Amino acid sequence: MIDLPVIQPETAAPARPRKPDWLRVKLPVGQEYAAVRRLVDEHKLHTICESGNCPNMGECWGAGTATFMILGNICTRSCSFCAVATGRPTEYDLDEPRRVAEAIALMKVKHAVITSVNRDELKDRGASVWRETVVLTKQLSPGTTIETLIPDVKANWDALDVMISGGQEVISHNIETVGSLYRLVRPQARYDRSLEQIRRTKLAGHRTKSGIMLGLGEKPDELYQAMDDLVANGLDILTLGQYLQPTKRHLDVAEFITPDQFAHYREEGLRRGLKYVESGPLVRSSYHAERHVNVPV
Repeated sequence: MIDLPVIQPETAAPARPRKPDWLRVKLPVGQEYAAVRRLVDEHKLHTICESGNCPNMGECWGAGTATFMILGNICTRSCSFCAVATGRPTEYDLDEPRRVAEAIALMKVKHAVITSVNRDELKDRGASVWRETVVLTKQLSPGTTIETLIPDVKANWDALDVMISGGQEVISHNIETVGSLYRLVRPQARYDRSLEQIRRTKLAGHRTKSGIMLGLGEKPDELYQAMDDLVANGLDILTLGQYLQPTKRHLDVAEFITPDQFAHYREEGLRRGLKYVESGPLVRSSYHAERHVNVPV
């Protein structure tokens, strides 16, 4: 009798979780959206709405608002969740603050959000352009409130002081995920360094804000610890949203968090001492940002 080799059945790769119905959004359409589209193109501006594949672009642009991205559209970081292009930036336009300020004035927005790519190759991390953009926007649109979503300055605290000195009402820096996932999600960043940046911003007397993506594999207890760490470092406002994989080259979605769970996390954040929590599957850093201006400092 001949012993035949036992052939093991092939193990199928685990199926990716299917995107649930609550994450479906409308395509951007309408006259207001077209008007913003035209202004962005005419002034040769970058928006994180496009570069980050934001699911709320239709809603926000349809309302005549947008989040502007300064200092080019190529980032020196290679975060595994982000759709913004990575490489060696070539753009450093000292006239950009004027163009952004003029566009915001033309759009007549009541609240503007400004963000940027990381520019680690610049000695001041682009801080002078940051400050000039806020200052000129305030000059041309004195009634407009501003949130700046600033990058990690890699402990260049002099650069941070310049970035946050333009007169903006809200200063945001996203920690993005829980501490245990930093090497996977933000390999060129450090959890404790981002907390320190928030702490220094608060000590300077500013309204502070941060954001976390959910569905990357974090455990609830890890999220609660992150909330506690943020409160301990002076955070006022937290946004919680669902991570969505921008391309197949980026991290897979580990889990789709339900709307009920997002509602629970909002209550938990408030219970732990945060002053305001924006929490939902489609929430992004800039979503309903105009509401955050009134949060007490």
